[in-house]
This record gives sequence, C-alpha cells and structure tokens, in this order.
Amino acid sequence: MDKTELAKLQSFMRKTLQSPNLEVRARPRKDDSAEVYVGDEFVGVLFRDDEDEDLSYNFSMAILDYDLEEE
Repeated sequence: MDKTELAKLQSFMRKTLQSPNLEVRARPRKDDSAEVYVGDEFVGVLFRDDEDEDLSYNFSMAILDYDLEEE
C-alpha cells in the first residue's frame, strides 16, 4: 500500500470509528497490508484484497480474554 492509500484508509477509519487518534501504518516488508494503532497501542491488521475485480479491505482485530476483564 502506498502513502496515498494508507492516508485514505486512515481517514475513513477515523471517521467511521470516531477515533481521531487512530493511525494506519505501513508494515515492514509487506505491501498488501497495514497495521492499525490507537495511540501507541497496536489493535489490528488491515488487509488489501484485490484478487477479484473489486478492491476491498478486511480489518482483523484480536481481542484477548484478559482485555475484557473489568478493572
């Protein structure tokens, strides 16, 4: 993914998820995906799918059981 594509995805995700401190960052040695952060915390991976005629993106976020525990 190039810088323009990353910026468009970041803008879309910030608006959609109402999270102005969300960042979409390029992954080292990968051009088909990006990392998603909220502040300094890694939250998931955004994958680019261009196998079919339509370009699409898939966001994958793992939630660990201890993250669900109330403080």
